[in-house]
Amino acid sequence: MTMRNALVIPLSTMLLALTAFAQQPVEMVAVAAKPVDRKSLLPGEFQPYQEVEIHAKISGFVERVLVDRGSAVKKGQLLAALDAPELKTQRAEAEARVQAVEAQRAEAQARLVSEQGTYDHLKAASATPGVIAGNDLVTAEKRVDAARAQVGAVEASIRAAQSAVKVIGDMQQYLELTAPFDGVITERNISPGALVGPAGKSLFHLEQNSRLRLIVAVPEPDVSGIAAGAHVTFTVPAFPGVTFNGTIARVAHSMDVKTRSMPVELDVNNGQRQLAPGMYATVNWPVKRAGAALVVPASAVAGNTERTFVIRNRNGVAEWVSVSKGVAMGADMIEVIGPLQPGDMVVKRASDEIREGTKLK
Repeated sequence: MTMRNALVIPLSTMLLALTAFAQQPVEMVAVAAKPVDRKSLLPGEFQPYQEVEIHAKISGFVERVLVDRGSAVKKGQLLAALDAPELKTQRAEAEARVQAVEAQRAEAQARLVSEQGTYDHLKAASATPGVIAGNDLVTAEKRVDAARAQVGAVEASIRAAQSAVKVIGDMQQYLELTAPFDGVITERNISPGALVGPAGKSLFHLEQNSRLRLIVAVPEPDVSGIAAGAHVTFTVPAFPGVTFNGTIARVAHSMDVKTRSMPVELDVNNGQRQLAPGMYATVNWPVKRAGAALVVPASAVAGNTERTFVIRNRNGVAEWVSVSKGVAMGADMIEVIGPLQPGDMVVKRASDEIREGTKLK
């Protein structure tokens, strides 16, 4: 037999073979609807619950530094003390001004008493006709009014001088730098003798790390599983094998257009200081959906260069239904997204060798 004769196959033989193949039994499976409730591993980063750069509010020289990097401090605790000699001079001048004006008040009050006494005497004498001229009584009354006005002006000067003393005193309180909340000093940038001021570098960096914020960027398909108040577990490389937990506390409710994700904050109790700001965590993010997912065995999804599909049994005939793959549901099941319905029968082991229109046995 020649090579040409060996390659010639009768058409009837080919049709018989194709018919036999099309009629070979295929295992079918029903499309199932299952709720999506799974865990997705997402990266997260810790941030302090509160943090602040502590600056000097007024210019002065550093007199004392009472804390250093790593110091745990309480709210209101003294961190550093400054010295501002010019403020001391200004306060002394303001206090001297108060004393001088108070001396003027004594003189003004004495004059008012004298003028008031003269007026009262003249008024009593004027009761007898012809003893006191009317003009003298009017003049005495005006002198009383002038003396009273002088006392009022001196009182106003005293209040202004006392206010100046108070302002300087309030400014002197800024010479003592205190902690605005409980936390840990993570940076110290001063030493005694240094000249500091509002425009200079921060003196300390304070962080509250007994409670942390865990920031998680949740992908857009998984945002429906966000539930405020839910507990979420996570791990960190620093403590392998240890599982921590946090509570979903704040949701941005806005997508990051660059990453297509939504920032979510978890509150994490860190009373034992095991965790630290800047650490990375792997978060077991819960994924839930309002509706059920259509699920088939992974082997039921086939594909070629043009499309991904499942083979549905429609009245005993193979029908290719284009789908897209969703999330994996266990070891051998997968979510499919496409024009399918729960209960549709599909070929369990799909292949593009089962052509569309083939009769299925």
